[in-house]
Amino acid sequence: MGMINLIDSAATVSSLPLNIEILDEPMQVRARMLVDKPEIAVLPLNMAAILYNKGLDYQVIAIPVWGTLYLFGSDTTIKTWQELKGKTVHLMGKGATPDILFRYLLGRQGLTPGGDVKLDYTFPTHVDLSNAVIAGKAELAVISEPLVSLAEARNPAIREIMDLNREWALAVPESPTLPQTAILVRTDFARGNPGLLSVIMEAWNRSTQYVNSQWSEAASRIAFNRILPDSAIAVRSIPRCNLLFRYAREIRPVIDAYLKVFLTFNPDAIGGQMPDEAFIYQKPDH
Repeated sequence: MGMINLIDSAATVSSLPLNIEILDEPMQVRARMLVDKPEIAVLPLNMAAILYNKGLDYQVIAIPVWGTLYLFGSDTTIKTWQELKGKTVHLMGKGATPDILFRYLLGRQGLTPGGDVKLDYTFPTHVDLSNAVIAGKAELAVISEPLVSLAEARNPAIREIMDLNREWALAVPESPTLPQTAILVRTDFARGNPGLLSVIMEAWNRSTQYVNSQWSEAASRIAFNRILPDSAIAVRSIPRCNLLFRYAREIRPVIDAYLKVFLTFNPDAIGGQMPDEAFIYQKPDH
């Protein structure tokens, strides 16, 4: 959604063709990176750390999305964390970002994941889980925008119950924002094409600013490109997507604070260790 200008133009960057492929799940993007090695990819930040620690030659150049996770569903009686005791919450992908963040927040509230609150991983993808909530097969779920807005539009019984981004800020004041999503660049491409890379990133930055300032117009283009089924859902979703383009080199402390929470909670969630300095792309001085 934030890069709709790049998608919608279907044009070129510095007279070179720009091919954008939209996939359904992060694991599909990871597979492309391992096999096809695209110049640029988008993944959850902790998954980017895992791949980097395994030796994949990509660096984080920017953070375009700052927390999109919500607890939502048809059980709208819940107002506090303690009211989740004895409930079942559905999550996609055990060990994925939504699972780790939700379990961490449960622990900060004195609740035992899997004990006080049952965690169900029956539905393996965001889309599967969203459809399950819409169909009434899951009363409570943790899922990301824009699927939250899509589900609410399709089933009027569904409501947002907790904004997990806000809950994170309250629970982890040392890391009050969620640099949840990362733009990665293949290192050899970045080294050989710094000017071209800068042009692409600045176009992405302008696109994000446009979406945040022109909701209605951007929503129409998002619907036209079938990212969401209609513009009304897109308008509803944009402010909850927390779109903000920031260069990683400018916010290294924020990125480190976020990853350190993962490292403390579950080292495997970032590949066993904090990534070294080269994890963050540094713009050449000349």
